[in-house]
Amino acid sequence: MIIANDYDIFLKYFLFLIPLFLISSYLCIYILEKNKPMNHIIRHSGVVESIEDGCVHIRITQTSACAACKVAGYCNAAESKEKIIDVYCDDVAAYSIGQAVVVTTTGQVAARALLWGFGFPFLLLVVVLFLTWLLTAHEGWAALCALASLIPYYMVLWLMRDKMSQQLAFSIE
Repeated sequence: MIIANDYDIFLKYFLFLIPLFLISSYLCIYILEKNKPMNHIIRHSGVVESIEDGCVHIRITQTSACAACKVAGYCNAAESKEKIIDVYCDDVAAYSIGQAVVVTTTGQVAARALLWGFGFPFLLLVVVLFLTWLLTAHEGWAALCALASLIPYYMVLWLMRDKMSQQLAFSIE
């Protein structure tokens, strides 16, 4: 049962946090887009790992800023990760295994991926948390329901992975 005081607290937090999140998200996107031209290109050097029907698998080495440092071998903070990028293209015959290539994408694609992967789930988490807390007045249930709401969200993303891979695509220079 919700007491009037709990309802007032909920309204103060909910009506303050959600618009604050939306405004700050909009401002971050606006600032990023204003400081970077729309044709901002993200490039990674890589090597063709394998080739399948219409898809070239490219191995890239993603390094942190520390990994490129001269003393990275002596430092525990240095890290680098190898990742396989799938690039769908019509002319796969132009590439061979072991060939050095440059994989590119736009900053807009990266921003869209971050929004779908982190922005929308955060908003869903906060909304479900406050709505469940309003309906049950139990913080534990609200937290569990908020975390459980992410399961169907990420399942839907996984089911739509083929459609999203077309929108979040890489290309080879």
